[in-house]
Amino acid sequence: MAASTNTAKDPTVVAVPLYFATMAAEYVVLRRRAAAGGPSAGDYEKRDTVASLTMGVISLAAPLVAPRLLRPLTPGRGRFGKAVVGVALGAAAITTACDYVARRARRTQTGHGADPANGVDSARGANGVNGAHRLSRGPKLEAAARKVAAVGGVTTTAFGAIAIATTWQSRTSIDRMWKRRMMPRLGSGALPMALAITGWDFIYYWNHRFMHESRYMWAIHVVHHSSEHYNLSTALRQPVLESLGTPVPYGALCLFGVSPQQVQMARGLNLLYQYWIHTEAIDRVGRAEAALNTPSHHRVHHGSNLRYIDRNHGSILIVWDRLFGTFEPEKEVPLYGLTKNIESFNVGTIATHEFVSILKDVAGSTSWRERLSYVLRGPGWADRHRREVAAARSDVGAAAMMTAA
Repeated sequence: MAASTNTAKDPTVVAVPLYFATMAAEYVVLRRRAAAGGPSAGDYEKRDTVASLTMGVISLAAPLVAPRLLRPLTPGRGRFGKAVVGVALGAAAITTACDYVARRARRTQTGHGADPANGVDSARGANGVNGAHRLSRGPKLEAAARKVAAVGGVTTTAFGAIAIATTWQSRTSIDRMWKRRMMPRLGSGALPMALAITGWDFIYYWNHRFMHESRYMWAIHVVHHSSEHYNLSTALRQPVLESLGTPVPYGALCLFGVSPQQVQMARGLNLLYQYWIHTEAIDRVGRAEAALNTPSHHRVHHGSNLRYIDRNHGSILIVWDRLFGTFEPEKEVPLYGLTKNIESFNVGTIATHEFVSILKDVAGSTSWRERLSYVLRGPGWADRHRREVAAARSDVGAAAMMTAA
């Protein structure tokens, strides 16, 4: 019943010829501008454009393919659902045990709980020789425990994420929400459609903001920000792994009588609106800037400038940003892309690089608090914490060298 599979009525699919016609027009305008005033970040770059268009095509196919692939892994629904949960829980238990062993080994090496005179664990009454033996094997034991914990942490994170995401997606589907609606159907007039569009836009603001403020959701959304160019082709560089997220369900609108067809139409119109604001060919649009999201407002959103990061999350309406404190006007030239660009046009790298980075951080973590922080907290926290850990290790290394000298 969900209209997402009915591409014949999807405005984003119907508009495909319009996409190419407007990109061609924009290309001509930007070439003339470059000839007169030099190149800009809005210009088309062949490899970048091909990557964006490829991601756009994949993003159309992903909603049709991903559910079929993930359905067998869904707890409570798929044949392998219990196995996914079992692997996640088992890996978590092993990782927790290894964390404990590694901490005990570390305490042994540093003399925690040891006799001050000879560095021996006085609680167990060990003699000096036995204590020296324990100290000598401590580093090996800690290293082994850390290796196992690294694999266990990554396994827990990967399988746990699949279990949580698939469960969330199955329980918050549009059809499921419609069957559980609290109000009768609102009808098919202009007012219910306006409610659907406004409601979708409001939920989109919070989901978009969530995608920037929680790293596992950013890993899905970062695809759209990975280009260092900004033109209409950038609008088509869409995420392809949305099935691994846990967004606020748009199907919640169905609980209030908005039909699934209206929700899907609101989705299509929302995405269609977002297309035209990805351009440098349009400067300002007058009074509409106060209420609507515009090319100027969205250029800010795509800027990696410090003042522009995590700003202007709205889709059709910019009023949500003004109301909730995330609005920033365009005052300086945006620097497009990421704070640390991936320097790749490979679509596989574009789609998965942040997931890979998360798993690497999880593998190097030494506690569940650190692992979960790398996954759930913002991308900025991960960068800061990584630098803090590197600095702490550098200080420890320098102190060890001074002691040895």
